Amino acid sequence: MTGPGGGWGPGAPGVVRLPSGRTVRGRALRRPLPGGPLPSFGLYLLGARPPEVPWAVRWVPWPDFGLPRNRLDARAALEEAWARAATERVEVACGGGRGRTGTALACLAVLDGVPADHAVAYIREHFDPRAVETPWQRRHVRRFAPAG
Repeated sequence: MTGPGGGWGPGAPGVVRLPSGRTVRGRALRRPLPGGPLPSFGLYLLGARPPEVPWAVRWVPWPDFGLPRNRLDARAALEEAWARAATERVEVACGGGRGRTGTALACLAVLDGVPADHAVAYIREHFDPRAVETPWQRRHVRRFAPAG
């Protein structure tokens, strides 16, 4: 485990700071692993099982340009990632690192208190201007209500 905020250094590639101070790294699995500390938990959003890595992983079956196959499982995985980000280095990744990853990061922002109708803009500002690629991904985020 790491300290509060997940332990990702400021300015590290792909790292998003949520309003609570939690940090989460988004990345593309088709690109080499960035330098620096390894994640302690990875949430991987792929149509097929992710490659083996030496840290804890949760796989959410999620086709490219689409939505999670099981939305309840995806929600539980996102809630786990958000909770872990309080004390661990969490990364969220898909093949290209924009659509599915951006959608998941926007949902994490909602869990962190960003209004659902502002979460895509928040992630585009703080992660990637082209994150959350499709209209149905944007709609998914708008409909993603915080737990409670």
